[in-house]
Amino acid sequence: MSMTRRSFLRASAAAAGAVAASSTASGLARAEPGAASSANTAGTTLEKVGVAGRPDKKGYRKLVQGKGWPLYVREELAGAKSTRDSTRTGLASFVQLTDIHITDVQSPARFEYVHPLQGPAYRPQEALGTQGAVALIERINALSGGPFTGRAFDCVVSTGDNTDNHEIVELDWYQHLLSGGTITPNTGHPTRFEGVQSFGSAMYYRPELDKPDLYKDHGFPTIPGLLHAAMRSHTSPGLNMRWYSVFGNHDDQMLGTVPNDLIDWLYLGNVKFDLPGTDPTAAAIASALRSDPASVVRLLAKLKTTGPTLPATADARRRPFTPREFIRSHFDRSITGAGPVGHGFSDPDGPSWYRFQIAPGVLGIAMNTTNSLGIADGSISQKQLTWIEKQISAHADQLVIVFSHHTSTTMTAKLPNPETPGEAQFDGSHLVARLKTHRNVIAWVNGHTHNNEVTPHRGTTPAHSFWEINTASHIDFPQLARIVEVTDNKDGTLSIFTPLIEAEGPYTADPSDLSQKGLASLYRELSINDIHLEDRIGTAADRNCELLLANPLS
Repeated sequence: MSMTRRSFLRASAAAAGAVAASSTASGLARAEPGAASSANTAGTTLEKVGVAGRPDKKGYRKLVQGKGWPLYVREELAGAKSTRDSTRTGLASFVQLTDIHITDVQSPARFEYVHPLQGPAYRPQEALGTQGAVALIERINALSGGPFTGRAFDCVVSTGDNTDNHEIVELDWYQHLLSGGTITPNTGHPTRFEGVQSFGSAMYYRPELDKPDLYKDHGFPTIPGLLHAAMRSHTSPGLNMRWYSVFGNHDDQMLGTVPNDLIDWLYLGNVKFDLPGTDPTAAAIASALRSDPASVVRLLAKLKTTGPTLPATADARRRPFTPREFIRSHFDRSITGAGPVGHGFSDPDGPSWYRFQIAPGVLGIAMNTTNSLGIADGSISQKQLTWIEKQISAHADQLVIVFSHHTSTTMTAKLPNPETPGEAQFDGSHLVARLKTHRNVIAWVNGHTHNNEVTPHRGTTPAHSFWEINTASHIDFPQLARIVEVTDNKDGTLSIFTPLIEAEGPYTADPSDLSQKGLASLYRELSINDIHLEDRIGTAADRNCELLLANPLS
């Protein structure tokens, strides 16, 4: 998501609350604490989950171990029969990653100074993103499979915003994280950290300076050497199973919201702008990013002469990649990892959407819902939608799960898309309506909102209904990924289990431990103390669920 996402995040959160509240009130969602007793809950949030500890005098909270979240059975689309626990068969099991936002925090092409007005413009934990991602990969690799079926994971699907600012170097880090290899999360000067956390004002968390700042006022610790440790080379084991990529708006345009080519000169510059929070230009830029991204050009032209600026060593690796380059990079055999070559994309110069076989009888369709016009919200083009429907119809003997970055409620950008000139663009409600015309679509899995939300979409018949499963990000707390298990209950229904998982490693961080694992723990702990923290956990009925629906193939 973009740093201008708050307006529609509020709407999405409200919709999520309304769905969960109405479902629970009507008795169609219920907790079954004992239902997971026969499942292998180890390593999932069914077993335990990180929660905020007691705040210190300034409000800073350690992350500590809390009780696991219960399983919620949801019956909006089909009733649960008592025999299903002894008759079900696992059909598919996979892991969804979303909104990892691998970030070049030293890049000049960022707007950290608007964070008092747009919180996601700067996060105190963002310099530790690659270490945090490795810890999540280690968790996935350590799990034996789905907790309810025991089925080994068929694959991993990353549903967009794999990078934060669609830079070539961020894409390289992302692919080495998932495929395995060495990552050196540093750009610009080879030994000097040149981001706002080192040179910036007291508006930012400056961990290596023994000076007050906005975050230390809230109890953030002084940690000598933290930023230099964050820059060190470290390794990722890579996923030990097939993985697939989906486009997100941050993979498509500057910070997910600025039209391409307008201010791309920022990427390769040798200064970073850093305005005081009281500067009216900062407020104007924040407003422009929210409502009129093209007007940022004029505002930045002014800053080129007036400043203020911070030094930044220019680095050609910060060049923004194009959609074609994003696709082609997945065919690089030197970083393919567990594969497959292309990671779902059918051709290095082909379309940005594709189909893939999740498991026998279960087909995946990856959509590209981004709109390159400079809009954080999404849409879908006529050509792509026609192709998707042909694939669903051509595989009528299989269950179908569709994947995208955007949710149905954040696909509102029906303006022309420069990537698909001349084509009509359709919103999320239209896509939902089209998916409901097919019997075999059972789920739509997505991200973008950084929240957990599970929504039933009821069709004209039970067989034309499906679940929409939206998962929180891995940059903002609670930093989760989701297991999805599909089972045939042998009673005319299917169950889709959606247990959430956290990264590997201790909950409580040790500020003196600047190892790779220690930094991963700090990544989580700093995120729960972000001064812009929002409640993104969702209701209990949006987290660990058993989602019932009619088996359209029975």
